[in-house]
Amino acid sequence: MTIRTYNERDRDAWDRYVMQSPGASCYHLTGWKDVIEESFGHRTCYLLSSGDGGEIDGILPLVHLNSFLFGSYAVSLPFFNYGGICADDRRVSEKLFAEAADMMRSMGVSHMELRHTGNLLPDLPVKTSKVSMRLPLPETKEELMASFSSKLRSQARRAEKEGMWTRTGGLEELTGFYHVFSRNMRDLGTPVYSRTFFRNILKRFPDTARISTVYTKDGCPVASGMVVGFKDTLEIPWASSLKDFNRYGPNMLLYATVLGSACDAGYRVFDFGRSTPGEGTYRFKEQWGARPAQLYWHYWLRNGRPMPEMNPHNPKYGLAIRIWQHLPLGLTRLIGPPLVKNLP
Repeated sequence: MTIRTYNERDRDAWDRYVMQSPGASCYHLTGWKDVIEESFGHRTCYLLSSGDGGEIDGILPLVHLNSFLFGSYAVSLPFFNYGGICADDRRVSEKLFAEAADMMRSMGVSHMELRHTGNLLPDLPVKTSKVSMRLPLPETKEELMASFSSKLRSQARRAEKEGMWTRTGGLEELTGFYHVFSRNMRDLGTPVYSRTFFRNILKRFPDTARISTVYTKDGCPVASGMVVGFKDTLEIPWASSLKDFNRYGPNMLLYATVLGSACDAGYRVFDFGRSTPGEGTYRFKEQWGARPAQLYWHYWLRNGRPMPEMNPHNPKYGLAIRIWQHLPLGLTRLIGPPLVKNLP
């Protein structure tokens, strides 16, 4: 077995391995490496393992982040729900982890976070507070809608009765999406990603990344989401709605639209993204029929440090969140991207 760092000559073989591996996510594809490097300027450290015949039998994409707030650390993968080691067996997984740990020591990082969908490395420190909310899809949109409660269908129709309508597209829908997304992030007290980040996703994945937006009858975007397809699954990593219009249910129309489109496109699973059980986003996704799948975030910790707590529920971030919620929207769009680039 040979473990080495990725180079551009490996691109096609790496992506072929991702497409044939049952444990891979779309974020293991090299196109997301390009998105991260082009959008944030981060150093990427991709490792691959190959057997005696030279064929890839395991991969580990890593991104190095460094900030004055959180120090130096690595994540597989930041900004997305999934990543970590993808390998043919546990032996390869352990070898990749050992090589990565050696690399982390030489780089002097405080910790390494691997975002797994299974307990691949059970001897490591692990967080299990998050789940992925997944909904098996029937063959037709009509079957899907019939499976929903009458209350849910009524909520989705409410927006249409108010004259709201939806449109799905690519780069041409980015303006409406970012209008809604950036305002919602400000209201939540969270720094926003740059518009360039989403543009790069749409440019790298024009066939599998799409935006669906709900507009008022006057053409104002009030709810929007970006979906990403991979194999038999359609995921919605980013979705937002404007709180001033929530009483009309545009977010319900948005999800009904993208779920129906997923069925029409032949996807078998809809991934609502990660949630914390019991919280509002968990209950929202659960009402559509989504069920939790446990996530395992494994850690390498330098010198036995405690696991990091970089989440909005950490009390020490409460004041910063409240201040951010009251900043002018234009200012948050300006200063948010340089801050969020180092928040995983």
